[in-house]
Amino acid sequence: MTRTVAAAIREALLECDPRAKAMATRKVARDWRLGRLAFAFDVEMPEVPGRPEAPELLPPKHMPKRGKGGSERGRIALWHALAHIEFVAIDLALDMAGRFGGEMGEGFVGDFLSVAADEAMHYALIDRHLRSLGSHYGALPAHDGLWEAAHKTRGDVGARLAVVPMVLEARGLDVTPATRDRVKAGGDERGGAILQRILDDEIRHVRFGANHFADVAKRLNEDHDSLWKTLVSRHFGGAVKPPFNDSARLAAGLSRDLYADLA
Repeated sequence: MTRTVAAAIREALLECDPRAKAMATRKVARDWRLGRLAFAFDVEMPEVPGRPEAPELLPPKHMPKRGKGGSERGRIALWHALAHIEFVAIDLALDMAGRFGGEMGEGFVGDFLSVAADEAMHYALIDRHLRSLGSHYGALPAHDGLWEAAHKTRGDVGARLAVVPMVLEARGLDVTPATRDRVKAGGDERGGAILQRILDDEIRHVRFGANHFADVAKRLNEDHDSLWKTLVSRHFGGAVKPPFNDSARLAAGLSRDLYADLA
């Protein structure tokens, strides 16, 4: 009997070990691409994904200061924070595909499983880089704000798309170029190349979110921009902050007219 895509996604979500989760995620994406998984949603997604014992998860306001970026401590803190973002991003993409795939269709599942595989690869690259600095993922505390945003939108695919790809991931398009440049200026060419790869991939990830959000708005017969602004105001507790990387956002399908007046 062919295994279902939902069962495979759930198993990857519940994996606690970061390296094992990354490998399991890439296998799910590969098996889906090769037609080895049935398009069926016979199990529910977990309320909370598997997590390692470390890092300790703190509220964002209780996170310690990273220190200066040029110091060894500051560099390690930066890459640890990036490792945590990419690790949680694996779960975000898996949950998107597993929670809403039955409603949204096979193309949606394929898109977000490919995102999950990318995030797993990003995590592996950053973890290796962090280890080259003499540290490892879990050595420092981290916050759980990204998963909290997913949990708050677990009942509405439009809200999830509006907040996670089109706000949180789009923010990465704004801040990653400056981080890349700062890392390279500090002599870390390999780190700069990793961040460039992540930036290139994230443009595609945000575009997937924007495209599927447009499908939701069309299906609901709602004005696209008005629906997005309503859902962001309702489900996102923070501010949509400038400065914006308008060129990257436009490449990802987000026009400045959409987000500028929420800034």
